[in-house]
Amino acid sequence: MVGTGKVVCVFCGARTGHDPQWAEQARALGRGLALSGHVLLYGGGHVGLMGELADAALAAGGQVIGIIPESLMRREVGHRGLTELEVVPDMHLRKKRMIERSDAFITLPGGLGTLDELFEVLTLAQLGEHDHPMILLDPAGYFDGLVQFLGQIAAAGLALDRDVGALLRVGSVAEALERLGDRMKG
Repeated sequence: MVGTGKVVCVFCGARTGHDPQWAEQARALGRGLALSGHVLLYGGGHVGLMGELADAALAAGGQVIGIIPESLMRREVGHRGLTELEVVPDMHLRKKRMIERSDAFITLPGGLGTLDELFEVLTLAQLGEHDHPMILLDPAGYFDGLVQFLGQIAAAGLALDRDVGALLRVGSVAEALERLGDRMKG
């Protein structure tokens, strides 16, 4: 079991992608969370940006929780060196458990699964089911199109500006950690 620090859930890719700065960003975030005393919670993989994130947090002495579905454990992508690894029956329960156990959410570059997780927490916040910080860590503009589209949804009257605006876009790990500190005191 992990300690009593604030749990920060990070959504990110199971692949590293083509831009090497994404892996560096994941490593910097993992280190930063560990050194700030936060517990990292993520999707439980040892591959891609997820693996970079977790390994960096662990190397910096941090506590890391992974939540992974059985199907991915069978594919041998689960990280076996974590503080805690929770294996769940399916992806739906993985998201549910990640959300239940978290005090804040940060999203790094990723693919369809990352977007699914991000939109789930945005929707739950819109419905008033949580008020945790939601941060989009995007120093290189990976999410430019997504942010523009979210603005378009609000401009079309299909979402409120406050709901779309609840997702805080930051340009650096330092800024993300500062914002977490501002929102997670106590």
